Amino acid sequence: MSIISGARLQPGLPAHVATTRHLCAAYPLVAEAGLGHDGVLIGRDVLGGSFVYDPFALYRSGVVTNPNMVVIGQIGRGKSSFVKSYLWRQAVFGRSAWVIDPKGEYGPLCEAWGVAPVALRPGGPVRLNPLDPGSIDDGPDLGEGLAVRRASLTASLAVSCLGRDLMPRERAAVDAALAAAVARAQGLSWSAPTLPQVVDALLEPDAGAAADLRTTRAELVEDGRDVALELRRLVHGDLRGMFDGPTSEGLRLDGPLVVLDLSAVYHSPALGVLMACAAAWLQSAVQARHRNRILLVVDEAWAILGNLGVARWLQSSWKLSRALGVANIAVLHRLSDLASVGAAGSEQVGLAEGLLADSETRVVYAQSPGEVARTGELLGLTDTEAALVSTLRRGTALWKVGQRSFLVEHRLARGEGWLIDTDQAMSDVAGGDRSDEPGRWR
Repeated sequence: MSIISGARLQPGLPAHVATTRHLCAAYPLVAEAGLGHDGVLIGRDVLGGSFVYDPFALYRSGVVTNPNMVVIGQIGRGKSSFVKSYLWRQAVFGRSAWVIDPKGEYGPLCEAWGVAPVALRPGGPVRLNPLDPGSIDDGPDLGEGLAVRRASLTASLAVSCLGRDLMPRERAAVDAALAAAVARAQGLSWSAPTLPQVVDALLEPDAGAAADLRTTRAELVEDGRDVALELRRLVHGDLRGMFDGPTSEGLRLDGPLVVLDLSAVYHSPALGVLMACAAAWLQSAVQARHRNRILLVVDEAWAILGNLGVARWLQSSWKLSRALGVANIAVLHRLSDLASVGAAGSEQVGLAEGLLADSETRVVYAQSPGEVARTGELLGLTDTEAALVSTLRRGTALWKVGQRSFLVEHRLARGEGWLIDTDQAMSDVAGGDRSDEPGRWR
């Protein structure tokens, strides 16, 4: 196919003729210049040239003001392929990845990296303490900052379990119980309080805590009883055996990839609470190991955003990304997930949309026609961009990076196909399809 372009400058001179392959050279100024060459090769800019991306480099250059990313796409359109290959390629630059995997789909990636996923299940052998401390060398205000973080997380878990906001007396009871749990942990020479200690302190507060709050011990018990009974589910109920004790010894956290596999509780209505506990533990582990430039993936992020308390906590964590040197990545199927976490105009919806505002990189794979209007509204797309997202083919996404837009075709390298396979159950080949053919999408 040829394209005839240009004009006859003088009578008798032929028009310029070029193939579509060379059109970008014939008209070099119509293609986007790209984001530079510092970072991971994602694939091909449909308008010409390669597309390279790195959130930390773009933050240094001022293209974005935060390193966070939201990836949106229908099932089977290529978002999982992109996320997994992106993490794999970042390892070349010495970056580590920490993943909350609610469906158990990151096993092949763990295998390639030579690590084992941390599989969490009720009554299982592995425990993670969401109240673990962060770094011990962050300055004189560490104790106050750590106390605030723990109080925020514990209150968020209580709000999520109760399904409503805490009353002032309940919040005071939680704060008093957490302080008592910290004192008890120090007395036992533990590095951190645990949720069972918090529950015990809520059910049996000491007289000193009651005196500090100008109340009686019996009244303080009643103030915190509903919270204690709900948190008790994580300690003695059907969700016990995952976050109800000190972090298990021997967990390998020094590798390039840490995956928390929550597939055993994927269909639990408490998935959001459990994902929040996992995210809290990961955040503490990042701080404790003094490791920056980490990519933290929250897959199926809708499960967290549906809980008011947890959504509040997650938003605060998103805002800490620059201080911690962490690039958060939230993975969603569609932007209507953000609107469905609560009633119109509710705080849940505002927090979910705030998470989007705190993510200056938005990667949008194909959306159904019914999603076009909402996607365009939330992302500030032009009419052309909004119409485009329903016609994108598999593996191609609209990238919004800061104030700039790109149409990017993600490409798989030879040998990456089996790393991103999520279609094993649909494959005709036993053990899943491990084709090395470049460009396969899932």
